[in-house]
Amino acid sequence: MRYKLTFLAGLALGYVFGTRAGRERYEQLKKSVREFSQNPAVRNAAESAAHNGREVAGKAFHAVSDKVSERMPDSVAERVRSLRERSGSGEDDWGTTNT
Repeated sequence: MRYKLTFLAGLALGYVFGTRAGRERYEQLKKSVREFSQNPAVRNAAESAAHNGREVAGKAFHAVSDKVSERMPDSVAERVRSLRERSGSGEDDWGTTNT
């Protein structure tokens, strides 16, 4: 019961402070986030992180698939082969490049 009351008190305080800040503050925060996300340095860092993540995932995939390839059902193996062939185009399903 104590946790419910704490949650409700936090919810009420958030509502009060949120309404006092108003729409103007919300728009200001939204603009700041948009400017931050469109910053070239931030975009480059995000793209670099995505690229590194793809590399690590690929290495992990190969390490796992080498160990379980003989135990993998044929239907799964066929799906993996088709995904590998499709990914050779340089674009993934998200519309981003693998560069």
